[in-house]
Amino acid sequence: MRGPVSEDAFAKINLTLRILGRREDGYHELRSLVSFARLGDRVTAAAADNFSLEVTGPFAKGLEGEADNLVLRAARALRGLTGVTAGAHLTLEKNLPVASGIGGGSADAAATLRALLRLWDVTPEETALAALAASLGADVPVCLFSSSALIWGIGEKIEPLPLPRSWFVLVNPRFVLHTSAVFRELGAPVLPEAPDAPTLPAFANLDDVVRWAREEGNGLEAPAIGIASRIGEVRKAIAGTADCLLARMSGSGATCFGLYPSEEAAREAAHVIAAAHPGWWVAAGEAV
Repeated sequence: MRGPVSEDAFAKINLTLRILGRREDGYHELRSLVSFARLGDRVTAAAADNFSLEVTGPFAKGLEGEADNLVLRAARALRGLTGVTAGAHLTLEKNLPVASGIGGGSADAAATLRALLRLWDVTPEETALAALAASLGADVPVCLFSSSALIWGIGEKIEPLPLPRSWFVLVNPRFVLHTSAVFRELGAPVLPEAPDAPTLPAFANLDDVVRWAREEGNGLEAPAIGIASRIGEVRKAIAGTADCLLARMSGSGATCFGLYPSEEAAREAAHVIAAAHPGWWVAAGEAV
């Protein structure tokens, strides 16, 4: 067994999120262009006989009182899949706001899986690992992959899709917006049958990405703003910064992002927004 190992849990960003409809089982069919930013949480796994979890970082308090953190559920599921008898002491450094539309919990679970695979030195069959990830949550499979992709179905169908180099600014007004409430506000109709697989877009440059993203939109943005108008204020603040190519809510909110062509533009935008809104969480990072 190896020594302590760490894995980054990068912030997941929905550049687009088209909701195609609701299935009879209650899940929603979607199509989303996903990217990741080089900022986020971090999971460290150390050898131990049993499982334990320590949560640190600026947003650790947001996970207090959770009876069964997704990190521990991921660890137990992987042990069951691989037949490993050991446990692990897990440390979650929580740097991202909780329940904020940037895949924090799912990214943490995926990072836990990657860390334990290294700690235990095991390599499960790829399909079985993907199924395990999907059982933990619809976003966990793409977070396990942690690179830009087009996803569809309920998020379990993933096609890698490299994107031109770019930078993000993420802004959260420090309030929790529950996904279930946003979907209730959306009220998507039930689909008579499963949609066909999407045609993969081709991007020659960042302008192509932005054009396609504007056409696809985020179907959850309007209902989320209907619940919390402050999200619209956040998006407007990002859109008003220099060289912002796209300003949008990510996922079901409340985090919004700005897409920028350079590190300098992104860091300057983050500085401007943070100075104007000291109560907001603001971070900048390169796309993975």
